[in-house]
Amino acid sequence: MRTRLVNPSGAPAPAGPYSQVAEVRLGGATLLVLSGQVALDDDNRDIVGPGDMTVQAERTLDIIGQLLAAHGATFADVINIRTYLTDMAHRAEYAAVRGKYFTGDLPTSTTVEVSKLFRDDALIEIEVTAVVSAT
Repeated sequence: MRTRLVNPSGAPAPAGPYSQVAEVRLGGATLLVLSGQVALDDDNRDIVGPGDMTVQAERTLDIIGQLLAAHGATFADVINIRTYLTDMAHRAEYAAVRGKYFTGDLPTSTTVEVSKLFRDDALIEIEVTAVVSAT
């Protein structure tokens, strides 16, 4: 087993002092553990869609898609998703967006309400784990 902590080129840079992806090689597959993502703009300065769960969920999942793609993965490779909402009343909006990204066999999932995220204007944070078969 070999582990690398990476910030892949072609994907958003981290918004702080951490790695975006832990890459664990497991023989014929690679386990990807992504850091939690929020709806930051390309410069990691501002939240995209302040006050709008649909826009924030889409932006966050787009960022996750970029990080997965940098490792040859897609949403179909995701085995677990953990979602943090600042208000569970937005769960239906989030679920509608999530349903556009995850089709077919669905990953295991946890969704919880938290009092606050690292940015006051962030409504959602998502982290995923994926497994990519070696080709």
